Formats: sequence, C-alpha cells, structure tokens
Amino acid sequence: METITQEKAEAAIPVTTLSPPEGNTTFLAGTSWCVALPGVSQIDLQNALDWACGLGMADCKPIQRGGACFDPDTLVSHASYAFNNYYQQNGNSDIACNFGGTATLTNIDPSHGKCNFASPGSVGSSAPSSLKCKTSFMWVKFAGILLLLYLRR
Repeated sequence: METITQEKAEAAIPVTTLSPPEGNTTFLAGTSWCVALPGVSQIDLQNALDWACGLGMADCKPIQRGGACFDPDTLVSHASYAFNNYYQQNGNSDIACNFGGTATLTNIDPSHGKCNFASPGSVGSSAPSSLKCKTSFMWVKFAGILLLLYLRR
C-alpha cells in the first residue's frame, strides 16, 4: 500500500487591494453605500446603531415601527439603513463607514420595496453651519467613534 502525502501550501499569497483615499469613494465602481456586516457581534452592532441614531445624528425615522424601512425588523437591516444615512451625510468618506468594524462599503444598492437607501447627494450634511459649531461637532463624532472602539474591546 502506497501513501501519497500532499503538503498544504500556506495561504500567504498577498492579495492586492486598492484602498480609496480619504473623501468620496464613489468613483471606484459608481455609487457606494455603507451597510452592516452580517455575522458581527450583536452587541457591537447594537452599540454602533445606537451611536449612529444618537450622537451620529443619522435620520433613523424610517427604521422606526411604521417607517418605510422598518421591515425586515432585524438588527442588521436597521443598522445598515442608519450606517448608510450617516455615511451619505458625511460625504461618503471611507472613515464614515467603519462603526467599530461593524460596517462595510458596497456598490450594490441595498434599497428594497418602499425602503430607499440614500445615495450620494440625496441627503444634506448634518454638520452645523458655523465654523465654531462644525469644529465642536467633529469632536463629538470623534469622541463617539472612540467610545465605540473602547466598548468593542
């Protein structure tokens, strides 16, 4: 009886990916949306959703009971809507689609039925108009992101 031994090659083949620069990333493949990653911790996802709808100032009315995006009534679906709304309000910056590692960019429109996910230019900026308020608002967002990262540990 002859035994054939086959060595398994290490999966260390580098994969080249293009990382978009800070700012608008829609040039990569047309329009981009920010959605929740399925399979991440439910606690992390809920914390990120709470931040997006609270300090992040995303428009979360459509994911409330009776809203156009309430169904399907799942955490991933609701978080995806809120994350995308925040992402679009903040200029499609790649950093605006992180949420403690619970979100990712897609070029597939996640809209469904009566639920339309915002796309570039379809929502206004949530930043206040005066420069003093803009700076303060940015620090609040920064503090919120740091809190999410801290809670994730």
